[in-house]
Amino acid sequence: MCQLLGMNGNTPTDICFSFEGFRTRGGLTDVHKDGWGIAFFEGPGCRVFIDVEPSAQSPVAELVRHYPIHSTNVIAHIRKATQGRIALENTHPFQRELWGRYWIFAHNGNLKEFAPTLDGSFVPVGDTDSELAFCFLLQRLRAEFGEAMPLRQPMFDFLAGITREIAAHGEFNFLLSNGNCLYAHCATKLAYILRQAPFAVAHLKDQDISIDFSEVTNPSDRVAVIATLPLTDNEPWITMEPGTLMVFKDGMPAAEARTA
Repeated sequence: MCQLLGMNGNTPTDICFSFEGFRTRGGLTDVHKDGWGIAFFEGPGCRVFIDVEPSAQSPVAELVRHYPIHSTNVIAHIRKATQGRIALENTHPFQRELWGRYWIFAHNGNLKEFAPTLDGSFVPVGDTDSELAFCFLLQRLRAEFGEAMPLRQPMFDFLAGITREIAAHGEFNFLLSNGNCLYAHCATKLAYILRQAPFAVAHLKDQDISIDFSEVTNPSDRVAVIATLPLTDNEPWITMEPGTLMVFKDGMPAAEARTA
């Protein structure tokens, strides 16, 4: 299976520390070597980097590692292929436009006998169950709310229903963002950590690297980091209950719904 990494903050923040631990799981400390990707929102714009090489050896990942891009919403993915060949078009995260905003999506899991009818408004480029689910999800959102983005709570409630429908076909762990907030669905495994003052030292599980966040943050900073498995071994990560959809805004949980 794949692994997910997300970040949501109340101020533009770099994800270099978390990404350093996460990228090693792509072929070095774990088996997720079938491609990787990361997306950074910057205002209405979005930088997306994807590569079919394992993230632990990818020159593109090395570039990202040394380029401290500051963002309030980040989604990253390392792939262990289940459906779809190893190819750039099948590499997460996927990007589409809806309501004048870029939407970014990454999935961990395997959807079986999932063959929804698409109306042509969103069409997969590759042949993964993940991109198909993303296109179907956006199609349903547009069909429900029309041409204008709804308020966050009605959209969250409707998204929970779509998630429940898709999750009936198998494992549907995902991260989704339009740059305003970050949605996280736990079907089997997902955890998060909230970092805010007073900041402390964090130590990576996958590498012997530590950082004292009190030296690189302001007292008002707040960030939530979401990952398939905890990235550090000395922080109080919160394990999400399977069958839970959450939305993070300004570095904090803003809503939660059951999907199972």
